[in-house]
Amino acid sequence: MTRTQKIMSWTLASLVVLLAVLVLVIVFFDWNRIKPPLNAKVSEELHRPFAINGNLAVVWQREPDEGGWRAWVPWPHVVAEDLTLGNPDWSKKPQMVTLKRVELRISPLALLARHVVIPRIDLTEPNADLQRLADGRANWTFTFDPKDPNAEPSSWVVDMGAIGFDKGHVTLDDQSLKTQLDVLIDPLGKPIPFSEIVGDKAAKTALDKGGAPQDYAFALKVKGQYHAQQLAGQGKIGGLLALQDAAKPFPLQAQVKIGDTRVELAGTLTDPLNLGALDLRLKLAGASLGNLYPLTGVTLPDSPPYATDGHLSAKLHDAAGAQFRYDDFNGKIGSSDIHGSLAYVASQPRPKLTGTLVSNQLLFADLAPLIGADSNAKQQARGGASKQPADKVLPVEEFKTDRWRVMDADVEFTGKRIVHSEKLPFNDLYTHVVLTDGVLSLQPLRFGVAGGKLDAQVRLDGHTEPLEGQAKLTARGFKLKQLFPTFEPMKTSFGELNGDADISGRGNSVAKLLGSANGRLKMLINDGAISRELMELAGLNVGNYIVGKVFGDKEVKINCAAADFDIKTGLATTRLFVFDTENSIVYIDGSANMATEQLDLTITPESKGWRLISLRSPLYVRGTFSKPDAGVKAVPLMLRGAGMVALGVIAAPAAGLLALIAPSGGEPNQCAPLLEQMKAGKAPKTVKD
Repeated sequence: MTRTQKIMSWTLASLVVLLAVLVLVIVFFDWNRIKPPLNAKVSEELHRPFAINGNLAVVWQREPDEGGWRAWVPWPHVVAEDLTLGNPDWSKKPQMVTLKRVELRISPLALLARHVVIPRIDLTEPNADLQRLADGRANWTFTFDPKDPNAEPSSWVVDMGAIGFDKGHVTLDDQSLKTQLDVLIDPLGKPIPFSEIVGDKAAKTALDKGGAPQDYAFALKVKGQYHAQQLAGQGKIGGLLALQDAAKPFPLQAQVKIGDTRVELAGTLTDPLNLGALDLRLKLAGASLGNLYPLTGVTLPDSPPYATDGHLSAKLHDAAGAQFRYDDFNGKIGSSDIHGSLAYVASQPRPKLTGTLVSNQLLFADLAPLIGADSNAKQQARGGASKQPADKVLPVEEFKTDRWRVMDADVEFTGKRIVHSEKLPFNDLYTHVVLTDGVLSLQPLRFGVAGGKLDAQVRLDGHTEPLEGQAKLTARGFKLKQLFPTFEPMKTSFGELNGDADISGRGNSVAKLLGSANGRLKMLINDGAISRELMELAGLNVGNYIVGKVFGDKEVKINCAAADFDIKTGLATTRLFVFDTENSIVYIDGSANMATEQLDLTITPESKGWRLISLRSPLYVRGTFSKPDAGVKAVPLMLRGAGMVALGVIAAPAAGLLALIAPSGGEPNQCAPLLEQMKAGKAPKTVKD
């Protein structure tokens, strides 16, 4: 053997011995010796105490799952016992996290590429005490101070595959969210198959999507407060949280009660490390949809008690913002059914809610909470403050305009059939709700009523204080025989009701909006009938009194009824209000103050025939909207029509009302000659003329 060969042989042998010694050192090394410097270094980096108080060991084992020659490469399995992580200085509690044991394994070959691959980490009896102060400081937020601010970021990458755990305890005290939770996790004892909880159909759907959900392995119990509302719940979860593997969805199941809201869910969470996806069957129930706002941040209207059941899916890591969909849900709101799909995108500058909703049978009373028109008892039941005074008719409950500014919306709603009562049929409803930066628009808001249409364009600007509201309403073709279907004289009538309104106002409730309103209201009725029975049917006790005084107990044909009101600062004043009947002309003059809810009207009839009307003095209607009072004025009956002509006040409103005249079943419309006379400045002819 040459000298060179000897040198090479000795060198190679030395390297082998050195490697063997190194392996022996690593295998038999007492890793507890490095705990003091390791604890100190981690504590220094995290700016809080960290300690491995128990045994620290590294066991080298092969990984058969690697396959091929890699299966022969041993991996280090790190085991640490009795770990503690302290809190920052501002916390009054010493520990944030305690762990009885942590076990993990690291890929040695990946380290050569500066890649720390940890396929799985197992936590034994984890306990965490999470805190966040009102100023935003949280103990789960760590501060790292680089020694050289200009240094390049580390090229090392940490890649964690899954987290396994067993029983644990987590508490959360979040002052900024007014939330305190206490969560207990315990083994079920025997795993429950995913399909047993969600059903075979949902389990098959998950498999078809490429996932194989785990069994439920742990029971979950939670109690405390969420957004200052009492919370209690229980559920089941899996035992391995696959952070990145979409083929291993994490199973979830829970029933939770938060305040008056009940939540039931069952399904999976996929790829949580990358904010992957949720796929859940979700049931919601509560006293009012509006009560979901503090829980979800989604602006929904106040409503009667509701319950829904649908499919919730989410893409939590979308470029446009986290996306949530509640698809194909069915449910009830009050006594009305509800169906549809909604989508919510956490976009910038504001999140947005979109969707389509349908109700096959909508009770008109279930719409009352939208404007605070439900009773005080029902307001209290849905969590609202009881504010409606007993002597007020117009709703005083204020709109929550602060919620309008936190999100946008574009939702279509269709009520295929509206149930009000058999006496006053509403047919259907359609509206397109658009909420943009605090401005709420209903364009259109359309009702089918008695064979006709009520179209409205409503705009409420919640950016102003108080709110600014505008509404344009058009009523066309209300068939009188359908409007009062149980009133016999109307059944052969060709009469219709038509009207227009254009009003605007300022105020944060319906009462304040109308109390400050400005605008016009016009209405025309042709070819109808009137009697005490009709007034009783409509629930108008004062009208019953007036009709009895003017016409007695007879049913009287109405040729035309025309009304034109001018509205200024909530005061609606008659420009023209007249009834042309078969035996008289009845004039109504005065005002309705919507700010004070006071009436001041005078009713003056003029007979078309001798002694058909025995009334010698005009009538009055005074008092509040809630308790109007009617009686006979202590003055002689005046010739109302002649006075109007002398003042020339009827021509302009009469001309404006002519536009509302519509043909009535091919018959001449008797409002036309009446209004034409008034337009010409002439009072309608009576026997006194």
